[in-house]
Amino acid sequence: MKSFDVVVIGAGPAGYIAAIRAAQLGLSTACVEKWQDAAGEYRLGGTCLNVGCIPSKALLESSENYERVQHHFKAHGITATGVKLDLKAMLARKDRIVDKMTTGISGLFRKNKVTWLKGQGTLVSGGTTWKVRAGEETVEAKNVVIATGSKPRQLPGVTIDNRLVCDNEGALAFDAVPERLGVIGAGVIGLELGSVWRRLGAKVRILEALPTFLPSADESVAKEAWSIFTRSGLDIELGVAIKEISQSKKSVKIQYTASDNSSKTFECDRLIVSIGRVPNTEGLGAENVGLRLDPKGFIEVDKNCRTALPGIYAIGDVVRGPMLAHKGEDEGVMVAEIIAGQHGHINYDAIPWVVYTAPELAWVGKTEQQLKAEGVAYRSGRFPFVYNGRALSREEPEGFVKILADAATDRVLGVHIIGSIASELIAEAVSAIEFGAASEDIARICHAHPSMSEVMKEAALAVDKRPLNG
Repeated sequence: MKSFDVVVIGAGPAGYIAAIRAAQLGLSTACVEKWQDAAGEYRLGGTCLNVGCIPSKALLESSENYERVQHHFKAHGITATGVKLDLKAMLARKDRIVDKMTTGISGLFRKNKVTWLKGQGTLVSGGTTWKVRAGEETVEAKNVVIATGSKPRQLPGVTIDNRLVCDNEGALAFDAVPERLGVIGAGVIGLELGSVWRRLGAKVRILEALPTFLPSADESVAKEAWSIFTRSGLDIELGVAIKEISQSKKSVKIQYTASDNSSKTFECDRLIVSIGRVPNTEGLGAENVGLRLDPKGFIEVDKNCRTALPGIYAIGDVVRGPMLAHKGEDEGVMVAEIIAGQHGHINYDAIPWVVYTAPELAWVGKTEQQLKAEGVAYRSGRFPFVYNGRALSREEPEGFVKILADAATDRVLGVHIIGSIASELIAEAVSAIEFGAASEDIARICHAHPSMSEVMKEAALAVDKRPLNG
């Protein structure tokens, strides 16, 4: 029987990063992964790289370019005629990117001497060491890191066939642009996938059960996003209750109760169900070793991702906290370093959120509504992109940066952005919160001119009511 210092179950972003870091620290490491593509080939990268973050961003970029050439290039003095959509080529590009990324991880495993065990990873038994079944073989581990990720939440009574009724995986591989697209769920996945197919020509209606739009975001950002998204063509209804979903050979009919209690029916050519994700512990064998799950199915861990069982850790989507790939990656590094006897650490208050729509949304730290609920005295500074020369030159003047700082200490408590490349701009805010910076620190840092990042500086200046360019 093969024996390892560390066996990681799951090779998504959390798992493969944990495995690589453990190997870098001199620990003999194996990683178990069961993911197979349509051809039956085993693949690393989990949901994120295969049917999640990476392919969706590829299609978002392609669809945004398609919309730019159709509607936005004219402002630059560029007139394009005969523009055609080649969906097959677009999807092939997406698949090439996925292949490059997943193949790259196998190369990293070889470089760092991580053993890849192919098949389902299952906890078999424990004691002083742990036995893990990996496909057809069983291995022994001093430490086990569970990184089995998440899977789409199912809508009761609705069968996902990934032909007419799809989850995120099916929605990334339509064989044609639907004339009418329904989306259930106005969260990150629903908005991103809805945006892709709207830009490519679909009429999109998004149905959301919650009465508020993007409740996790700062209210001012959510309000601005609602205005921009609905103006651009996304038909979003809040506070709905799905009553029945039925299929014919070529369409899907959704019957629902609207927020005003009226009954409505919507018929579409394709339906995407994106009502969140749930932890994936199926086949893990938690019951074999007494591993505790909470009522929602998450593995119970402490602040350092330790379970109650010695030598077993869990990270990523399968534990508490936001289901974000980068959060899982940082947990993977932390756990590997703790196993190696170092002092791994994560600041959960400095994890950024991003919605890759157009414009993008990004935030880190506390929202204004959270600070009010907690009774924290704060000051706010906000600056729009419409006054920024780089934003105007890019024809992307929508949105703003908003900084929330402690009223007494000026320490940055939260930063919220809606605008072009918000996903890149948020990194400065993450650094500020991580290192305990004040808004004045951001205001005093020299930002390149002209650049989108100048809006971050102006928002920091606005906290003290002294913006220079607006």
